[in-house]
Amino acid sequence: MIQITETSLVIFATKSAQMNKSEALQNILQSKYPIIQAGMVWCSGWRLAAASCNAGAFGVIGAGSMYPEILDEHLSKMRLITNKRFAVNLPLMYPSIEEHIELIITHKVPVVITSAGSPSKYTGLLKEAGIKVMHLVSSVAHAIKAEQAGVDAVIAEGFEAGGHNGRDETTTFVLCPSVAEAVSIPLVAAGGIRDGRGIAAAFALGANGVQIGSRFVLSEESSAHQAFKNLLRETDEGGTSLTLKELAPVRLIKNKFFEDIMDAYKQGADQSELRALLGRGRAKKGMFEGDLDDGELEIGQVAGYISEILPAAEIVNSLVSEFNETLDKLGKTATW
Repeated sequence: MIQITETSLVIFATKSAQMNKSEALQNILQSKYPIIQAGMVWCSGWRLAAASCNAGAFGVIGAGSMYPEILDEHLSKMRLITNKRFAVNLPLMYPSIEEHIELIITHKVPVVITSAGSPSKYTGLLKEAGIKVMHLVSSVAHAIKAEQAGVDAVIAEGFEAGGHNGRDETTTFVLCPSVAEAVSIPLVAAGGIRDGRGIAAAFALGANGVQIGSRFVLSEESSAHQAFKNLLRETDEGGTSLTLKELAPVRLIKNKFFEDIMDAYKQGADQSELRALLGRGRAKKGMFEGDLDDGELEIGQVAGYISEILPAAEIVNSLVSEFNETLDKLGKTATW
């Protein structure tokens, strides 16, 4: 039976190129396991990131929902709770991005995960400050451009994921091996991964690590509102849908706000009308304040298959044990 050790899951790699990428990712993360807890807006504060780090995963603070002074507070508290490496997720369309970058450099954050934009503008600045940069992509073309921009690794996120997504609806199962073949830097798979079986599948598809979001929303340390967490526990298969492609594709729970969007489409709403319907603070209203009717409730497809709210450490431990069990079963059955 193959066991995950403190040197991470690189033992699962079978080719020298794959091994080199896995070692390169381990150099970036330096975590016990190459499992990244995604930096989700309104859900991933210092409590979740620190708990994930201390459990052996790689914690991420989601800065997209934070004013600079709030990010400063989270970074300060993070340092008090853990001495592990961690990352800040930085949406490149964020209006206060310059202030965020200044804080990230001041606090000597070791890794930044950029998303929602081109990484070319800030990657050089961050790397000059000694910061490793990973970039979230939804297509092979974007992965190639990210590598050309100098990022250290890419996170390929499939259509199954929650939050902002790719317009082409490429699934993780299709996207991951395609990106693995197209770039020479480490690849992290994201979207639709909820347990150790999904991690094993991602590695089989060419990934060197995984990023998991929705499973960690349903953690005790997640800053998501309890009402939102409870709703996710009750969400059935097919309870989410990707929409608002004209603005920024996002996967939402099918609540009243989602139905309002569908009605707007039926009436031929253009981008400006959709933007007005979305308004400001809609995601905060839903995920952080618990307005389950009029809030924007972002979550991945796997929400329909998760029913427990657990401490982050238990989630990480179950991911690891499930991964080992999966490899053990494959070793006994997957031969022809």
